[in-house]
Amino acid sequence: MSEKIPMTVIGAQKLREELHRLKTQDRPMVIEAIAEARAKGDLSENAEYDAAKEQQGFIEGRIREIEDFLARAQIIDPKSLQAGDRIVFGATVELEDDSGAILCYQIVGDAEADIKENKISISSPVARALIGKHEGDSIEVNTPGGIREYSILRVRYL
Repeated sequence: MSEKIPMTVIGAQKLREELHRLKTQDRPMVIEAIAEARAKGDLSENAEYDAAKEQQGFIEGRIREIEDFLARAQIIDPKSLQAGDRIVFGATVELEDDSGAILCYQIVGDAEADIKENKISISSPVARALIGKHEGDSIEVNTPGGIREYSILRVRYL
C-alpha cells in the first residue's frame, strides 16, 4: 500500500481543479493539435507535431501525478485542528527572522507547496524545525546561506 501524504482541503481542491482542466481542456486541445499536425503530411520534419506530442506527454504525466497524489492524500482541514498555539501540519505561522523581517508561512503537503503563496512543504527545513513548537519559541534553521534564527510570533489555523 502506498504511503499517505498529508494535504490541506484547499490544496486537494486545487489539485482536483487542475486535474479537471487537464482532462477537459488541455488534453482535447493537444489531441486536436496532433491531428492537425498529422494532416499536414510528413511527420519526420514536422515541428508542430513534435511539440504537440511533447505537450501531450507532459499533460498525461501530470494527470497521472495528480491522480496519484489524490489517491494517497490524507486530507486535513486546518480549521478543525485543536492544536492551540502548538505548530502542526496546516498551521499558518508568523515569524520574525534574525534581521527583524516578519514572515508568514502555512505548512502544507509537498504537492501543494508554493513559496509565492507562502506555503511551505512539511518536509522543508523551516517546517520541520517549526513542528511541535509554540508561540513565543525560537528556532534555528540550517539554510544554504547558513544558520538562521526565527522567533515564532503567532500560530493560527485558517
